[in-house]
Amino acid sequence: MEYQVKFKVNEYLYLRDPESSEIGKSIVKNSIDLIYETGFEQFTFKKLSQKISSTEATVYRYFSSKHKLLTYILNWYWSYIEFTLKLRLMEIKDPIQKMEKILEIITHNDHTDNKIEDYDLAKLHAIVISESSKSYHVKEVDEINKEMVFNPLKSLCGFISGIISDVKPDFPYPRSFASTLLETAHDQQFFSEHLPKLTDNGIKINISNTSWNT
Repeated sequence: MEYQVKFKVNEYLYLRDPESSEIGKSIVKNSIDLIYETGFEQFTFKKLSQKISSTEATVYRYFSSKHKLLTYILNWYWSYIEFTLKLRLMEIKDPIQKMEKILEIITHNDHTDNKIEDYDLAKLHAIVISESSKSYHVKEVDEINKEMVFNPLKSLCGFISGIISDVKPDFPYPRSFASTLLETAHDQQFFSEHLPKLTDNGIKINISNTSWNT
């Protein structure tokens, strides 16, 4: 099944809504490709403008910094994951089975064949694994947080923590456990790719074989 999903992303992150024009959509799609190819540190608006055959000024009309562009992409991803969780859990009644499905999805072992037209989810997942902490591990995080730009991640953790509380109502740290599960899912995959001595996870992502691209 192929479908489109639209999420409202915090307006603080952009100067002009990229969903409002084809060039805006191209900026986001091609930034995903470029960040995946080069890494966030080497990613620049100059390289992005060359990739979309446009100008840096055009990119700056939509995003004032590459940090805000990265956070925009990640917000879309967190919203997508929460949307996917709610969709997959809709028919599941048992809290433990719900938790098992959550673990499958956040570790990307859920192989339901859905295609999203918007963005390359496999590349986006790889970006989340290697770059997501760079969105909030910044000196200005407290000021940025005042603009509520991390709400999609908070909402996702809140949803997962609710299921954790359903499984074990007396567990005192559901939000801590939820955020730890997300971080662990990403860190262990990163370690398996780059620092294998730090993990027992021997599974590596193969972008060409992922079910998102089939």
